[in-house]
Parts: sequence; C-alpha cells; structure tokens
Amino acid sequence: MSKMLAMNYFPAHRYFAYLTSPAIAAMPNKENVVIVQPMGAIEQHGAHLPLIVDAAISIGVLAGALEQLAPAIPAYALPPLYYGKSNEHSTFAGTITMSTPTMLAVLTDIAESIYRAGFRKLALMNSHGGQPQILEIVARDLHEKYPDFLIFPLFTWRVPNAAKDLLTPKELELGIHGGDAETSLMLALLPEQVDMDQAITEYPCGLPEHSMLSMEGANPFAWVTRDLTRSGVLGDARAATREKGEKILASLVNGWTKLIEDIYKFEQPRAYGNHLL
Repeated sequence: MSKMLAMNYFPAHRYFAYLTSPAIAAMPNKENVVIVQPMGAIEQHGAHLPLIVDAAISIGVLAGALEQLAPAIPAYALPPLYYGKSNEHSTFAGTITMSTPTMLAVLTDIAESIYRAGFRKLALMNSHGGQPQILEIVARDLHEKYPDFLIFPLFTWRVPNAAKDLLTPKELELGIHGGDAETSLMLALLPEQVDMDQAITEYPCGLPEHSMLSMEGANPFAWVTRDLTRSGVLGDARAATREKGEKILASLVNGWTKLIEDIYKFEQPRAYGNHLL
C-alpha cells in the first residue's frame, strides 16, 4: 500500500487524470458516473506521524474501494486534494492551511468543472475533521444552483467500520487526532513513515465535567489544538498496532465500496416532480 500511496495509488482505469479529453466527452451515461474527490490535510499529527495522515487515509481507503468495486459501476477518482482548512493546527510547525473562503472557492471551482464536463454525481471524500462544514456548504449551494447536480459531502469514517470493536470507549470519544485509530491505520498504509518510539498518550485537558458542552458532538465549543494538547496528539498512540490498522482499513474499504454503489444508484428526491419552486 505504501508504494501505491507514493505514486500510482488508484487503479489506472479508474483515475480521472489518466483519461483523455475525447474519452470524457464520449463517455456514456455521464449523469450516473460517480466522480470522487479525495481530500485530507497537511498538518501536524504529533512527533510520531507525518503531516500527510488525513490525505493518506482518503487515498488508501478510496484506492481499495475502487479496486474491489464491481466493474459495471463507473466511478473515477480525481487527483487528491492534499491541503485543507487546518487553522486549528496553525501554531504547530509544518501545518499548511487554506482559509475558509479559499477552500470554498477551490471546491466550487472543481465541482463546476466536473459539471461542465457533463457529470452529475460528485462525492467529496474528506478525512480531516476540521472541514466537514465547508463541504456541506459547497454541496448545498451548488445543488441549489444546479438542481440536477448531486453532490455528497462525506466523511471517510462515517461508514460502518471496525474501530468501535478495536478501540476503548475513551479512545473512541477523545482520541480524535494522532491517536490509536489514525496511528494504526498509518502503520497499515505507510509504516515506514511512523516512528512508534515517539508515540505518546495525551488526552484533552480541561474539558468541562458534568456539562452538556463538549469539544465535538451536539453542543460543541470552539477550540484550537493548542487549547487541548501540548504535543498535538489527542489520544493513545502507543496502543496502535498494524494488525488493528489493517482491520480498520479493510472495514473502511468495504464500507466505501458499498457507499459508491449507493451513490451510483441514487436518484434525487423530488417532492414536486420536475417542477422547481
């Protein structure tokens, strides 16, 4: 998998950038072809993990899903969008971040280019927890502008996966950055880039107790990473293993294979038929 991530990570016949312009123009049934934009971030993940974690997870999961997807389902990966909105990590060295307006503009421009080419189904596949809301705004605004454009603002981890069976309850709740899950996955995807000698355990400090407020969930408060951790890690990286990572990866790949199938079959609900309000 690490060699795949280094260069030819996606199956060649499902990589959008390997297609020619005439082949795209002549492609049949483009309204049901699934185009997937994998995205992540270039940001700190502690001393034991590289900056590429979120992007690597998107690439690794999508590559596996496209590999096992039924040949009859047309689906293509766009080139990965490595950079994201990572300003919560901006005080940690190495983090590269786009502003909210920049990311909104980049995603809008990519999506409208896909629409002009005749495609009508675009999945935004995001593995970075700091930007789901941006994807949701882009998807809603573009669908309002182009009613026949079906856009799916998706988070990689929201398909059924093995993490809940392999991680402790505390880790599932608080291990949101560079902890057991991400470190285990990176041991499966890019093991030579993981330094387990530098792995630590650090959970968020100062969270309100017996409160309806939390850093994520139904009633969140705004935070940046330096508010919660000195190391940049939120979770127990020392508990990570490659075996866990391979199980989590396989489950995410299976979930995304099914999700791409569902997108291919999806039809936009139309309470008023084809009449626009």
